[in-house]
Amino acid sequence: MALDQILSVSGKSGLFKLVGQMKNGIIVEGIADKKRFPVHGATKVSALEEISIYTNDAEMPLNDVFKKIYEKENGKQAIDSKAHKAEIKAYFESVLPDYDQERVYVSDMIKVIKWYNTLIEFDSYDPTEEGENEGEKEADKKGDEKPAAKKKTTKKAAPKKVAKPAPQNKASSGASSPRKAGGAQRGS
Repeated sequence: MALDQILSVSGKSGLFKLVGQMKNGIIVEGIADKKRFPVHGATKVSALEEISIYTNDAEMPLNDVFKKIYEKENGKQAIDSKAHKAEIKAYFESVLPDYDQERVYVSDMIKVIKWYNTLIEFDSYDPTEEGENEGEKEADKKGDEKPAAKKKTTKKAAPKKVAKPAPQNKASSGASSPRKAGGAQRGS
């Protein structure tokens, strides 16, 4: 599964898969428990594809960090995210030795390892699949293979026009206007 479809939702533990959209938000499904729920527009949601780790040179996309862990562990789970902080820091250094030690905290490392382990446990991450998706994105950018998808638009029905009765001329009809209910007529 592509990392642009896997989300982290503020205030919720775990990772979620994007399954649909609503008028004022999205619908997500938990990767671990498969429960679906709505996430409204005010809630902070981050796609894993958008997250990067600070290094001494630049920022490294989370996908590249996952690939390094995947290669180190031969496609198996990494160290337990509940291990001692010193162990987690040493493990993260072995995977990404040039991470920025001032801006990347142990809590960030724990989160990355926990996310990686969740994706591997529920068979939601395959780096070879990510490479295929990137190739499709490159083809889309060049415009060689796939044309851009057309956006569906729906037309709103025009409001129905209600015919109004024609105004009556009092002088020509000779009749007085009808009396309003509930009120007394003056001059009677």
